[in-house]
Amino acid sequence: MDCIHCGKPLSAYDIGFFKKLVNRGATECACIRCTAKHFELTEDRAWEMIRRFQKNGCTLFPPLKE
Repeated sequence: MDCIHCGKPLSAYDIGFFKKLVNRGATECACIRCTAKHFELTEDRAWEMIRRFQKNGCTLFPPLKE
């Protein structure tokens, strides 16, 4: 699957972040960069949010490696 805005191939993190912020049932997604830009976030802030979601057990992202 590719980003609906820039065409970049998506990772599990891209898809999880999009679904967490936009719509869990989405069949098309945007990359972290495009999703962050839409919500006026920096990419660093987006990654901070992803790590917090992971720590809280969100299953939309790969588990944290200890």
